Amino acid sequence: MDASLPELGDLEREVMQLVWEHGPVTAEAVREKLSRKLKESTVRTVLRRLEEKTYVTHTVDGRTYVYTAAEPRARVAAKAVQRIVDWFCDGSVEEVLVGMVDNAMLDQRQLQALADQIAKAKKDKSSGKPTGRSTSGRK
Repeated sequence: MDASLPELGDLEREVMQLVWEHGPVTAEAVREKLSRKLKESTVRTVLRRLEEKTYVTHTVDGRTYVYTAAEPRARVAAKAVQRIVDWFCDGSVEEVLVGMVDNAMLDQRQLQALADQIAKAKKDKSSGKPTGRSTSGRK
């Protein structure tokens, strides 16, 4: 999946949330779970657009397309945040995090969890263990 994913419209985002929560899914299963009533052909069109944008992939079961997220939600979210970091903060993740703290978007518990994750990643890196997380090398 490309690091600069195309943006999604409201319906596309809603469909992606359903794919992540319930996937693999068919167009009919997505249609049944949507907050608004749409024709199955409309849902298939949205899923096809999501596939063109590389958010989902499909397999074929008989004559039915079964859709799966191309990447986990957290990885897609991280790429979206990276785009914001690059655009507004010239690549400075620290500036974004300080802004989140200053605006009370992160509470003490979340800050501690973040500090623990950072400490674990540093420890794993120094011991040569893979962290399971990709890094962009930005500071």
